[in-house]
Amino acid sequence: MKLIYLLLFLGGLLPRALASDLPDLGESSQAVFSSQQERRIGESIMADIRGSRDLMGDAEVADYLNALGARLVANSQDPARSFEFFVLHDNTLNAFALPGGFIGVHSGLILSAQSESELASVLAHEISHVTQRHLARVIAGTQKNTLTSLAALAVAILAARSNPQVVNAALATAQAAGIQSQLDYTREHEREADRIGLQVLEVSGFDPRAMAGFFERLQKYGRLYENNAPVYLRTHPLTTERIADVQNRVDALPYRQVPDSLDFQLVRAKLEAGAGSAQNAVKVFETALAEKKYSNEAAQHYGLASALLRSKEYSRAERELALARKAGAHPMFDVLAMHIKFAQKQSGAALDVCRGGLKRFPRHRALIHGCAETMLQTGAAAEALNLVSGALKSRDNDAQLYLLQAQAYAALGKFVPQHRALAEAYMLQGNLPEAIVQLQIALKSRDGDFYQLSMAEARLRQLRELEKEMRKPPQP
Repeated sequence: MKLIYLLLFLGGLLPRALASDLPDLGESSQAVFSSQQERRIGESIMADIRGSRDLMGDAEVADYLNALGARLVANSQDPARSFEFFVLHDNTLNAFALPGGFIGVHSGLILSAQSESELASVLAHEISHVTQRHLARVIAGTQKNTLTSLAALAVAILAARSNPQVVNAALATAQAAGIQSQLDYTREHEREADRIGLQVLEVSGFDPRAMAGFFERLQKYGRLYENNAPVYLRTHPLTTERIADVQNRVDALPYRQVPDSLDFQLVRAKLEAGAGSAQNAVKVFETALAEKKYSNEAAQHYGLASALLRSKEYSRAERELALARKAGAHPMFDVLAMHIKFAQKQSGAALDVCRGGLKRFPRHRALIHGCAETMLQTGAAAEALNLVSGALKSRDNDAQLYLLQAQAYAALGKFVPQHRALAEAYMLQGNLPEAIVQLQIALKSRDGDFYQLSMAEARLRQLRELEKEMRKPPQP
């Protein structure tokens, strides 16, 4: 769903918001938005994000972040709520919550986190914004403003994931509409998210002191670079009072040292290895290993191996990966080993690596993706189809799996299911028009049986109804 549909939807809510005075702050969000409507708004924004190159498609990074988020959500005030965490390619320090439980994190924030507890503290804070429905309250506060105000708010929500220049432009638009004070979370919202986030952090087994430490570093960074402060500070006002309040709360807690997980260390190393030029990345890891400036040696060897793969130094990459493997078996080691073999045009060896990895870690998405791609490259389309079709039974929200399934069907000459799979991939990427086109192509292919054609026709009717619903003018 594109921006225009979101604006139409918000516009449709406006007359109801103006119809009567809203109740107190805690209930006003429910008066304007139900949880279902809030999810719909979030889905509409996510459709735009999923179709953007800004979204990081790396399955290992995404799955780690979602596993970390799920651990925190399980100890939140609304553990049954559905959440989705995603990463954007952006070097700035930022994280944000969208309506409906969607939480975005910039890659720069993950790299800036000095511990897993620091990263968890940011997620716990954003989760608390969602469970307390703070954004819905902000939107509810526009009840007596015009449609222009709501439209400006929608633009600002969409811009919050972008660069500071776009954010500033969106906020300027909102200011012109008279709702600047509504756009940023209020101090009350921030204090509430801090308090509840700390509770979530502690119960989840992380170090609550990490929140205070991260806030202090952000504030220092903002003072040093006042004209280029982190986006996070622009959307989450950070005051000395807030930092002191968090510090006072954690001072009352018993000291607990929480080691970082290997998953966190490897994901962080992977992001660092992919940042900047390959040569610079190699130098960063070589220097850290030489000077022993690291918290986890295996992660440093893994990061160096990843950087060496980028610089096409394959033999050295394999040696560094062998050193990383001394820490024990891990699916990220198998994925990297597979990519190194494939880069050397050793497809058979790459296939052996991924098959062995799947025996140890059958549900690891990056292994499934990589193995399917390798199978397709080596002519094992039937094996690839069996692998991805099995994975889709438990991961039917994975667009990459549908794309791989489509490639496998095409290699086997099965064009109706190929275009059905492409349609589902486009739907997950937020491209409804192209999904409809793919189903139309499927029906024209006529190579499928009655059941396959009937399924394609039924899905096409469903998507056309959805398109019609999205184009309806808002009802007062």
